[in-house]
Amino acid sequence: MLIYQGLTTRFVEDVRNNVIADIMSANFADRWGRKVGLSEFSSWQNSLSRVRDLIEIAELDDNMIALEYEIPYSQENRIDCLLFGCGGSETENVVLIELKQWSSVSALPDDGNFVETYTGGRERIVPHPSQQVKGYHHYLKSFIAEFDNKPELVLFSCAYCHNYKREPGEGLHNPIYSKLIEDFPVYSKEDVQEFASKLKGLLHAGDGFEIFNRFMQSPLKPSQKLLENVTKVIKNEVVFSLLNEQLVAKNLIWSKVGKFKDRKSVIIVHGGPGTGKSLIALNVLAEAAQRGKKVFYGCKSKPFIEGLKKLVGSDGAILFSNLYRFLPSTMRENELDLLLIDEAHRIEKTSNHRYTKPENKTDMPQIDQLIRCAKTSVFFIDDRQNVRSQEIGHSDLIKESAARSNCELSEVTLLTQYRCMGSNDYLLWLESVLGYTDDVRKLSKNDIFDFRIFQSPETMYKELSNREAEKANSARMVAGFCWPWSKNLDAEGQLVRDVRIGTFAMPWETHGNITIPPAGYVKWFEWAYRPEGFKQIGCIYTAQGFEFDYVGVIVGDDLCPDPSESRLQANIGATCDPTLRKNADNFERHAKNIYRTLLTRGIRGCYVYFTNKDTERFFRSRIEP
Repeated sequence: MLIYQGLTTRFVEDVRNNVIADIMSANFADRWGRKVGLSEFSSWQNSLSRVRDLIEIAELDDNMIALEYEIPYSQENRIDCLLFGCGGSETENVVLIELKQWSSVSALPDDGNFVETYTGGRERIVPHPSQQVKGYHHYLKSFIAEFDNKPELVLFSCAYCHNYKREPGEGLHNPIYSKLIEDFPVYSKEDVQEFASKLKGLLHAGDGFEIFNRFMQSPLKPSQKLLENVTKVIKNEVVFSLLNEQLVAKNLIWSKVGKFKDRKSVIIVHGGPGTGKSLIALNVLAEAAQRGKKVFYGCKSKPFIEGLKKLVGSDGAILFSNLYRFLPSTMRENELDLLLIDEAHRIEKTSNHRYTKPENKTDMPQIDQLIRCAKTSVFFIDDRQNVRSQEIGHSDLIKESAARSNCELSEVTLLTQYRCMGSNDYLLWLESVLGYTDDVRKLSKNDIFDFRIFQSPETMYKELSNREAEKANSARMVAGFCWPWSKNLDAEGQLVRDVRIGTFAMPWETHGNITIPPAGYVKWFEWAYRPEGFKQIGCIYTAQGFEFDYVGVIVGDDLCPDPSESRLQANIGATCDPTLRKNADNFERHAKNIYRTLLTRGIRGCYVYFTNKDTERFFRSRIEP
């Protein structure tokens, strides 16, 4: 999605006639249904005249320009300017330009590729412009399929700080940024002629319309799911690029690591589904391992941990652990430089369980154990993904433990989500339907996320089968825990088809205690990434932490409208989860958290079947006709 596109000659005219910002403002309102902010409107007025100057100096009259390009799978991240055209030897080029109005910048030698500048009404620590450009560059290369096709489509990415006066060795051009700037140049106010010359070399042969169409009509690559790329992440190869607030979170973590003296650090990274919490954790893990830091990645989810171990191989598997290994009897205080706890909402009261040796049992709360063993502890958490009574992880719990240990506490929030086709509207709508807010929102039929309600589980499974046939392990079916779960095989030695709805019947994902496994058997913690898993239905305990291109969700009778049909409520009588049945007081909160989690596992689409038709009607009432 673009806010402005056109030939460079038309763009020059629109700027010269002082209407470019008005055109973009109107297009913005059409796209997002609201007025653009005053600061952004002013930035268009101030920066785009400088882009016009470059185009005129470079004599680019057969090229295309695109402004405020919305990157794939994200409604919040937009690239300021893209130019399209041919260069020497008929190379087909795309030029990415990040525009900054900054006039004063302080380098931060100890904080990686970050700087301090006045932006957004106050002094802030933000990514160096070239670092931001680097993120956009690799993100586009990862998702725009045309960059892998022939003839080669070349992407050149840079930043233009048109108000910034270059001071050799200072600010943006401090030597610590030399390698970054070498790969992703930053041009200052004195560099107009140099920058225009570069653009002319890349774009002078024109033919921009054809290249623009090639880029814009390119299919998006199949989503690179986290597990498929962990091997490359651990090897520190560029697979996923961190963007904006993700970079801020990473920078915050590194600002604390290695600076331990007398006071420990605790960092809470808040984020809803698909905001990149696990991605940040794995990037930091890879970099910490490369820097020789003593680091561990901890997570309660055995399926997720086992999947990571399998993919990274024996060399990297040692970095991953459950939450039960950080006991006072087995790990010294401050033994680790860095501990990364993913899905911290799954932290339990204690680390004692039936397999804990007597000499290792302790009265110390699990949260205190985790903070105790590391100089810097990072907790990635979504306070609305707590789904079991014994899982008490919450940001307040972490803060209380940090205070008891006299730790320095820092927090950062990830707002932009990249799942659900980047549709924040879908997530806000879902939370409204489930009753997290009092807002009454309706889901647009034109929402970019493929949300569908099916009349039968058979038709939903058939549609998921089509998706799975297109690409293995791209689709899975999950359900609320509203059916019993057989621990043994049936009389024919096959998995019991516990989930039965009319003529539809499928088994849950398997238990790990089957002595003689049947054909097509897959261990329960492999359900998400082994092809056989498609023939089984997953529950919250195996699906949490994973994502799929398409997810099918069976919403059971444990969620239904109240008698007034004004809100949804939980029905504890419909659940077959023995753990949740023991905690009636919190059942509704857990039930809604479960469905919020299941209904946000999809990257491209979510298909739903409701066993309770009143619940289905309630959902449909919140969808635009």
